Amino acid sequence: MGKGCVTVIKYFLFLFNLLFFIFGALIMGFGLWVLFDNQSFIAVLQESSDTVKVASYILIAVGSLSMAMGFFGCIGAIYEIRCLLGLYFTCLLLILIAQVTAGVSIYLQREPLKYEMAKILKNMIINYTGENRTTEHTWDYVQSTMKCCGWTSPGNWSENVLIKDNSENLYPCSCRNESLPGTDIRDVGMCEHLSSETPIYQTGCAASVEKWLLDNCGVILGICVGVAVIQLLGMILSMCLCQSVVQEDYTKVPKY
Repeated sequence: MGKGCVTVIKYFLFLFNLLFFIFGALIMGFGLWVLFDNQSFIAVLQESSDTVKVASYILIAVGSLSMAMGFFGCIGAIYEIRCLLGLYFTCLLLILIAQVTAGVSIYLQREPLKYEMAKILKNMIINYTGENRTTEHTWDYVQSTMKCCGWTSPGNWSENVLIKDNSENLYPCSCRNESLPGTDIRDVGMCEHLSSETPIYQTGCAASVEKWLLDNCGVILGICVGVAVIQLLGMILSMCLCQSVVQEDYTKVPKY
């Protein structure tokens, strides 16, 4: 392989590793957002199930490893170190296999995951008091911003313990439809209605939440596909460069 061709491969590999490092940072950042976010629907699921937390830890781990591999790939490419290039290829292969396995597993388990999500939310609605600032207030935020009430329908709230055991006509304040006449508007807790018709939204949140999840899944899928393409190109270029390195020159590696 000509010297000029080797130089082109080396700098292309450096560029791909830089992009790989950036995509790894994005994956890790998304995992951190899932783990620490308390103002979206994710927080409701996270409080009630360990599945979301485990997924966030996996994303953080994969993102961190991707960033490390991007760094070592850059060093191996610039200084033409075969052991780093070989390590880089092996780790990329293992990460790619893990990503494909995780994607297939999630796809095959999509129906059980939907069932688990519905079960968590219905249980939360039954036991809602308006005092849990993490889970219940986040669900209030979801209902008010998405203009919906309950999971499948407002009828889910008829099973709520406070509403069933109270003689007053109560409804969740976050379900309040501001376009209808009624009592004062609050963001959380229970409100009382005096009219014959409850001034709430008449559609459940299932469709809106599923749309929100699908929109975010599209972003995740796009990032994962981008990372996979960069991984494949990186593996091909690393092997080409590794085969072209006849003798390693460690004197080029900076010493600190």
